[in-house]
Order: sequence, then C-alpha cells, then structure tokens
Amino acid sequence: MNIFHTSKLLEAALAGDTEAVGQLLDHFKAYLIVIAQRQLDERLRGRMDPTDVVQTTFLEAHQDFPKFQGKEINTFLSWLRNILHNNIETAHQKHLAARKRSAKLETSGQKPIGNDDGRSLIDILPSESSSPSQRVMRDEAAASLAECLLKLPETQAEAIRLRYLEGWSLKNISARMEKSEMAVAGLLKRGLKSLRSDLVGLLSSSVQNAGKTS
Repeated sequence: MNIFHTSKLLEAALAGDTEAVGQLLDHFKAYLIVIAQRQLDERLRGRMDPTDVVQTTFLEAHQDFPKFQGKEINTFLSWLRNILHNNIETAHQKHLAARKRSAKLETSGQKPIGNDDGRSLIDILPSESSSPSQRVMRDEAAASLAECLLKLPETQAEAIRLRYLEGWSLKNISARMEKSEMAVAGLLKRGLKSLRSDLVGLLSSSVQNAGKTS
C-alpha cells in the first residue's frame, strides 16, 4: 500500500465507510506495535504484550473515529499515536507503583519512557518541522519499516530495535539477550540485510501498484 491508497482509504473512511477504517488501521498496525514496544516499560513485559495495547487503541479508534476532524494521513496518525500514548500511560499507572526507576533499569541501557533522543534508522515519530507532504512520506516509510521489522526472526528484530531505536550499546544488548557481542553483531548484520531486501521488495511493489492505478 502507498500514500495514494492510504489517502483514498481515509477519504472513504471519512465518508462513512467503516470497512475502510478497519483497513486503514490494519495498515498501520505494525507501525503502532513498534512504537508500543519502545514505550512500554520493561517491567510490564511479563504482564502485557505490545499488541494488547495496540488492540485496545484500535477498538477506541473505531469507536471514536466519527469524532476525528482531520483530513490528512499525518493528522490521522498523530491522532492514533495520541490514543496509543494515553493507553500506554494508563497501563503504567495501573500496573506500576509510583516510584523512581531502579538502579538496575537505569544501568541496563534502556531509555526513560517518552525519551525520543537518539532516534535512528527511519524515525518512528515524524519531525514536526517537516512539511505535511514530507511527514506523510516519513509516516509511510516508517510503516513499511515496522512491517518488515516484525517479519524478522524475534532475536534479530529485538537486537535491531534495541540498537537502532533504543540506542543500546552492543555490551548492554549482549547482557540483555544473554549472547556474546559477536553473536549480537551477527544478528544485527543478518537482520539489517533482510530489512533492506524486504524494504526494496515492498517499495517496488508499491511503485508497481501505484502505476496500475494511475
């Protein structure tokens, strides 16, 4: 799916097509899961899965979509991210006691919740200084990246997420995954190679489909 298709889906959804709303949400599912993986506190991992909070976000989005006032994809995604963020904050308040982060977490390499410093790969959250068209392109690229990332073997996806989205060092990833730094480097190399291949294939497919509909 490309920018043209998602924009058309949004137009249909705004015209009252509930099926289009579902297709639009499904297209950005991987995108929201990757954001949830990043923002959920490590202490919640054993209690809830990132897909759970995304599913809750989708249910609320379906219910509240008639109240959505935007007209552009980037506005729609900003709205979705806000619902997701609120659900993550609710999960933190519900499951975690109000206390300072433990010394163990502070030294593990994890960034504090909500800290977006050091983003790499394709930024998961678009820059607010970009033009609307640039933000739409970045959103679509991030959605494609997230979709490919979730198709990787779990260990490769985890290594890439921690290294390039969280900014962890090889040493900290090694300790977290209980693997040697050489093994982690191998996971990153294979994962990035697969990501590049999958992204090229996905983008080529999008270009071909866009040509058929033009």
